[in-house]
Amino acid sequence: MSNKVLVTGATGFVGPYLIKELVAAGEQVKALVRDAKKGAELAKANKDNVEVVIGDITKPETLAAAVADVHTVYHLAATFRSETLSEAEVNETNVAGTENMLQAAETAGVSRFVHCSTVGVHGVPDNPPADETAPFKADNYVAISKRRGEEIAQTFAKQSKMGVTVVRTGPGIYGPGDTRYLKLFKGIKKKRFFVFGSGEIQYQLVYVEDFVRGLILAGTHPDAAGDTFIITGGYSITLNQLVKMVADIVEVDPPKMRFPVMPLYYAGWLCEIVCKPFGISPPLYRRRVDFFRNSRSFSIGKAERVLGFSPQVSYEDGLRRTANWYREMGYLS
Repeated sequence: MSNKVLVTGATGFVGPYLIKELVAAGEQVKALVRDAKKGAELAKANKDNVEVVIGDITKPETLAAAVADVHTVYHLAATFRSETLSEAEVNETNVAGTENMLQAAETAGVSRFVHCSTVGVHGVPDNPPADETAPFKADNYVAISKRRGEEIAQTFAKQSKMGVTVVRTGPGIYGPGDTRYLKLFKGIKKKRFFVFGSGEIQYQLVYVEDFVRGLILAGTHPDAAGDTFIITGGYSITLNQLVKMVADIVEVDPPKMRFPVMPLYYAGWLCEIVCKPFGISPPLYRRRVDFFRNSRSFSIGKAERVLGFSPQVSYEDGLRRTANWYREMGYLS
């Protein structure tokens, strides 16, 4: 009888939170990692209650040990940053790697498989808040690769005895341990952050612990198998509201000046052209500028109705917890 849970992407941002919650719930957890040193640190952080398996989702021959005696897989491993990676490299992880994991799990007799995708497959929604039926308008090759990974997972859901669930998250997961939003906090704290555009675009965040609760519901609820759910924050806020919340938390006045966004967008495009051939991460790129340009708001109505999902952490509380962690790490000094 399979009695373990496997987490891929175990040493990323979300992975350790998911593992901690699973261990607390009494699950026997296996973690698939590529880096043995990070794996050892993960096991130590969980008082050796986690079985670390060294492997790589792009190398099928390394996956059999990971899925042995496993009843549920939470597949988080993915590539989200494309600034220095080619389309082929992204597809190797997000498309081929996903298929490798699904095939290994099916062969091992895994009962449930939760595939973590992104609301980026919907691009910029026409009629926000968008739900799971919104058109697919992925506008970059990372999002396109995630859509292709979803298609593979959905094919397994239809043709396999394994219960497969797709979870779309985003536009942003945040909380202590992640530095994606450090530039926002630090820029506002140092009064070096400027708003480009009106600042009235809609933005939606989900606190990492809320997202983990949604993931576990997707992996345990009997009605989740074979379906797709958006798991994110309960509502969206404007960029201006987000900036003001952060400014209040770091105890400075919010920036008042507004600048046109398109010159910044073209500057990002130029940086990409110059840097990418040399494998250099550009100091500015178009996806970062999209932070100021695109409204992305999504509905969690289906997850609420079917799974009983309900975010528990407010923006104010979550942002404050994140800022406190940044302070503890010395990032805001």
